[in-house]
Amino acid sequence: MTQLKNDTFLRALLKEPVEYTPIWMMRQAGRYLPEYRATRARAGSFMGLCTSPDYATEVTLQPLDRFPLDAAILFSDILTVPDAMGLGLYFAEGEGPKFQRPLRDEAAIRALAPADMGKLRYVFDAVASIRKALDGRVPLIGFSGSPFTLACYMVEGGGSDDFRHVKAMLYSRPELLHHILEANTQSVIAYLNAQIDAGAQAVQIFDTWGGALSHAAYREFSLAYMQRIVAGLKREADGRKVPVIVFTKGGGQWLEDIAAIGADCVGLDWTTDIGQARARVGAKVALQGNFDPNALFAEPAAIEREVARILASYGQGSGHVFNLGHGISQFADPAHAGALVDAVHRLSRGYHGAA
Repeated sequence: MTQLKNDTFLRALLKEPVEYTPIWMMRQAGRYLPEYRATRARAGSFMGLCTSPDYATEVTLQPLDRFPLDAAILFSDILTVPDAMGLGLYFAEGEGPKFQRPLRDEAAIRALAPADMGKLRYVFDAVASIRKALDGRVPLIGFSGSPFTLACYMVEGGGSDDFRHVKAMLYSRPELLHHILEANTQSVIAYLNAQIDAGAQAVQIFDTWGGALSHAAYREFSLAYMQRIVAGLKREADGRKVPVIVFTKGGGQWLEDIAAIGADCVGLDWTTDIGQARARVGAKVALQGNFDPNALFAEPAAIEREVARILASYGQGSGHVFNLGHGISQFADPAHAGALVDAVHRLSRGYHGAA
């Protein structure tokens, strides 16, 4: 494989010395970029983008051609896994993802089996294609949804404001939810390992809806399964470590528990102070985050002030990957995203000694 020209992101994840704080943005390839919208129009649909390695490669590289980001992330969707489990993923215009066959009855749940990785070959082909196209510019991140987050969509049949179906199952028939989570866990381990085999140099688990759980339920229905995934992942490829990032949106109250599951880095949303988070976890893990995505709607001077505040809160030394606290809005101004990247690179150098 081509030698990495910029490995700052990987070194920061492993708390090794860096010259500046690296940055990437969740959903950095997406609808806020006019070039993405043009490519999506050519592809004909969102799934047309996801299932074409050529289109996925094109849109993955678009933000890197605009901004000096320190990592690329595979362009795909977390719901490709349940789609490969036979639930029938489709995207309704203006409504987001939906499943034709949500898991509502016991027979369907009992029949659920781990995803057939052969049906996800297009994802692994995209990883290999992107890695080749990057030619060592920056590392490539692979990803998956967490077992619980996937289960939310699989049971609700799509997005939800209250998760009443999956939570009713959690409280009244927990054994059924555990069956789904078991199948999802086996699927995610195989899925992420296949991405690593195809060329992913770091992986992230997106636990988008874990923060909707109660204190006790989070440990039983989300964290325990993510711990199993981390334990089951390949942690070395191309002669170097493959770091693992775990991100629970709304999970700041469980920070110490998340840091103890064996991942290299814990992602933070914007509701947790990163300096306090660093004090709580010590040297155990790196931290990723945690700029409020809506702050990108402010003027560049305000964006720079918020960057300065977050960098100062984290303080001196490595172990911080700058990111948004969730995905970038489709309505964000690309120029403001550029101002964010520039401010992080420029202002963070004062927090790092010569590496």
